[in-house]
Amino acid sequence: MRTLTKPFHLFIKTALLLITSLLIITHTSLAQASQGKEALTLDWIDLVPINEQKNFDKLGMPAPGGHNGGAAKQNPIGNVRPELNGSYVKIPGFVIPLEGDENTITEFLLVPYFGACIHVPPPPPNQIIYVKFPKGAPVQQLWDVVYVIGKLETQTLDHELAQTGYTMLGDNIEEYDDM
Repeated sequence: MRTLTKPFHLFIKTALLLITSLLIITHTSLAQASQGKEALTLDWIDLVPINEQKNFDKLGMPAPGGHNGGAAKQNPIGNVRPELNGSYVKIPGFVIPLEGDENTITEFLLVPYFGACIHVPPPPPNQIIYVKFPKGAPVQQLWDVVYVIGKLETQTLDHELAQTGYTMLGDNIEEYDDM
């Protein structure tokens, strides 16, 4: 039986190392590409755990409570969906600016209906997303419903306007198209 010569043995080891490296690079590139290209499109009801969705109407809101004057309180009903933590998502909503200047907004609340947290009681925490948008979103894009795309986290944030059940690192805003 012949034994492998040292140069041939070294060649095999190098080839296996090269193939393994290429497989790792290819897998990593494909995973990054698929995350970068395809966001999971959500509706607001999707932020509510399945076993709690029966408590919400078709618009994704719990039944309204009585209002006896004074500032209306946020309804704390509902939990977040931990399986959405870390997901790259796309969700439509209305923007309530928090930080920025006259040209761009860098932090905002994303809510399911116009006037939430300002003109009417805030929705439950699992129906508000606190968004950090480091590159800044153009102000003129934010008066109507928009899609916000980014990485969703199941992280509670207490803000003077409302408590949020989710946070997002936003990286894109698109015009809303309900077609």
